[in-house]
Amino acid sequence: MIHALKTLPEFFEAVISGKKKFEVRKCDRPFQVGDLLALNEYDAERKCYTGRSCLVRIDYILCDREYCKSSYVIISFSPMMTALYIREFTKDPLGFGNNHIPMATQGDDERHIQRHCPAEEGR
Repeated sequence: MIHALKTLPEFFEAVISGKKKFEVRKCDRPFQVGDLLALNEYDAERKCYTGRSCLVRIDYILCDREYCKSSYVIISFSPMMTALYIREFTKDPLGFGNNHIPMATQGDDERHIQRHCPAEEGR
């Protein structure tokens, strides 16, 4: 299963640089070891996805209440096909026009990119 998750830029940068190999997340979905996380960079200030994403595989899930706040888990992960899933769109390589930014989503693969988030207005 692929879980699509919003990721703030500072955390996304730490993931793609290899410094951050875990997520602290609300346990609001059925995360399991072996599942994939599509970490989609999200600009909270502009309320829009940036178009950069990466795919990682869940290696371990810590849900011990002694270490995790109630309803939260700590997920360790390792990169998966990083070169294919980290994308920076400066033009329109997939022909979506300027109104949408493609990114990794649930069920995403190289053949199925979905449209998201209208382009920022007034930039």
